[in-house]
Amino acid sequence: MSKIYDVVILGAGPAGLAAGLYAGRARMSVLIVEKGKDGGQIAITDEIENYPGQIVEGESGPSLIARMTEQCEKFGVERVTDVINDVVLEGDVKKLISAKGEYCGKTLIIATGAFARPIGCKGEKEFMGKGVSYCATCDANFFEDFEVYVVGGGDSAVEEAMYLTKFARKVTIIHRRDELRAAKSIQEKAFKNPKLHFMWDTVVEEVGGDGILSEMTVKNVKTGELTKIVADEEDGMFGVFGFIGTLPSTKIFEGKGLELDERGYIPTDDNMKTNIPGVFAAGDVRVKSLRQVVTAAADGAIATTQCEKYINEME
Repeated sequence: MSKIYDVVILGAGPAGLAAGLYAGRARMSVLIVEKGKDGGQIAITDEIENYPGQIVEGESGPSLIARMTEQCEKFGVERVTDVINDVVLEGDVKKLISAKGEYCGKTLIIATGAFARPIGCKGEKEFMGKGVSYCATCDANFFEDFEVYVVGGGDSAVEEAMYLTKFARKVTIIHRRDELRAAKSIQEKAFKNPKLHFMWDTVVEEVGGDGILSEMTVKNVKTGELTKIVADEEDGMFGVFGFIGTLPSTKIFEGKGLELDERGYIPTDDNMKTNIPGVFAAGDVRVKSLRQVVTAAADGAIATTQCEKYINEME
């Protein structure tokens, strides 16, 4: 049988790395399994300004994550890069199963994160973190006195658009319908905001620019007319924020006894406990009101301390 770790962590974003760090410092045997690069969504963020105690001027997502990874290595956290295709969550030993074999733990921390539903336009991937964003709280400061466009029409899109008006010179909501889907109370506030404008019956076809977002082509869904939007010459750029929903990375857990909400997120209590003893969830993958690096890291720390408590009670 494979080695049985005290803690197995699935995912190496801020939540998973924080969990690994706390487990390593507690002298627990710990394995982090990640299918790709460390960092999750934060790895595509060019600059970070809202992480408490930040010590590097112009901190980027990748640089912050690199230091988190180094901390884990310092405290003996084992790592493996692999794609998990099945799980066993019930019982005393939790198993992650891949084509290479099994990874077993007395406890499991699910830190697989969530990802923003893409806008779906040409050039989107290339300009992520270079003008295209999915988090107003993270990136609003970078667009102070610039023009910003928000894609979406639901509660989240309109609320985030109103938040952006505190920073941007002008905010335009681009919505594929001729009316918003947001709650009426939210709409009333939005329509009263003088910095908020609306582009109805419209979708984004393409974004572009010379290294930074400065051009966008939009399409009227009723007439088919294409319009090219170019950044103000003095600004040289603008921002496009996509708020058409996020998707949790939980498909592998469907039908495995783990409780998921109607959107696929994992409900937990304040101690990151799921409905299955010994299985914890941390970070963006769980049901929560704020998805930020700082809250993910806190979740990871809490989850690991609860893993230690769970193991002590079982022995």
